[in-house]
Amino acid sequence: MKTKFLFFALVFALVSTISYRSSAQLYKSALGLRLGAANGITFKTFVNKNAAFEAIGTFRYRGFGLTGLYEVHGRAFNSRDFNWFIGGGGHVYTWGDDRPSWLTGDKRTVLGLDGILGLEGKVRTIPLAISLDWKPTVNIINYSGFWGDEFALSFRYTF
Repeated sequence: MKTKFLFFALVFALVSTISYRSSAQLYKSALGLRLGAANGITFKTFVNKNAAFEAIGTFRYRGFGLTGLYEVHGRAFNSRDFNWFIGGGGHVYTWGDDRPSWLTGDKRTVLGLDGILGLEGKVRTIPLAISLDWKPTVNIINYSGFWGDEFALSFRYTF
């Protein structure tokens, strides 16, 4: 009985390792810089072989924003080094006295929805992932409007 259990445990571990390596996942987690219309930091972690959560903290208009995204990843260019990704989530941005002129009155915070579409590559020789993405935004609370200018290049340390 013990021999059968050990055999099946070994087979399960081997199959899990093989399917992990053939998945769209290029790394487990990554932390780095996001450079674009809104500069900041980005943290991404995979929750399974094709899906990740990304948290982005950005600075824009002398304010601060937080964005949370759920992303689906897939192989790009039939290469183990590149992924495409698409996803969505939400954001909150807040500003002090130097807030944008279109935020009238006492409105200092906006809430909204985000989408994301991008391409990511992982450098094999060093723990670095580089991505280029477009993150359109629709504000819903305190300012209704579409922002389509958030193109960004991200550099992340992978671990």
